[in-house]
Amino acid sequence: MIGGAVDKYCYISLRTLPPFFEHKHRIVYSNIELVRRTSEIRHPSVRACLAEMGIEAGLEIHHDGDLPARSGLGSSSSFTVGLLNALHAYRGHMASRRELAEEAIRIEQEVIGENVGSQDQVWAAFGGLNRIDFQTDGGIDVTPLIIGRERRDTLQNHFVLYFTGLSRFASDIEGDKIANIARREDQLHGLRALVDEAAAILGDPRRDLAELGRLLHDGWMLKRELASNVSTAFIDSLYQAALDAGALGGKLLGAGGGGFLLLFIPPERQPAVRERLKDLTAVTFRFDSGGSKIVVYEPDDFERRRRA
Repeated sequence: MIGGAVDKYCYISLRTLPPFFEHKHRIVYSNIELVRRTSEIRHPSVRACLAEMGIEAGLEIHHDGDLPARSGLGSSSSFTVGLLNALHAYRGHMASRRELAEEAIRIEQEVIGENVGSQDQVWAAFGGLNRIDFQTDGGIDVTPLIIGRERRDTLQNHFVLYFTGLSRFASDIEGDKIANIARREDQLHGLRALVDEAAAILGDPRRDLAELGRLLHDGWMLKRELASNVSTAFIDSLYQAALDAGALGGKLLGAGGGGFLLLFIPPERQPAVRERLKDLTAVTFRFDSGGSKIVVYEPDDFERRRRA
């Protein structure tokens, strides 16, 4: 699998909650939760992370995001990775990228029990442009793609995100894909072959990046066949309109069904595509190389002072 992280973030702040309130935890996201016990927390990732790490102290956790949830850009996995990073720092441990990725995968797949993949957690933790190979023994190999600055800039200038306005639950779509795996071996092998070809295109400065756009189109055609709910008639019409206006290829990000449409468009054709998709919100972006990071770290000595 080839992909990368972009400069759209979720921001998580965490602090010890002073013991002056009836509630023990205060969780702020699109909802506000005031609870006395961890088991009462409705947010599945917060509940699972606190329980798995054995956090006993009362906490206030606040989340803000650059992009909407359930949009295919890995926002839920980015949240889990970021929260784990903050919780580890809170306990005085700076977790490695691999620790964060593997722990987030385990919590989302085994503890919460969601039908989600393993790539979003890796990109959120590692950042950068990478090739990810998932081994049959459960191992994960992360290989950075070495691309010169000029070629990297050219690549970024060909990509535009369009928000379809549709949100969806990835777990539902992935569940259908999993149910179809035995009947979709040809498509899966085809997608696997495209990874090697994409890596060859990106790694060879003599090759035209337009090849990558056409490769994205081939991959999207294969992905649409994995389950009936990966795309919709509305999404297909948007994609075809973009192709007619000059896009070379693209795909719905994430599981499919809605969210963001990533398009590969030569810069000189982007105004025409923007006009055809003028009812959608366009989002430009740059690749991010840092992965999840602690921006401000001020160890809370409230508990130490209270015990003194």
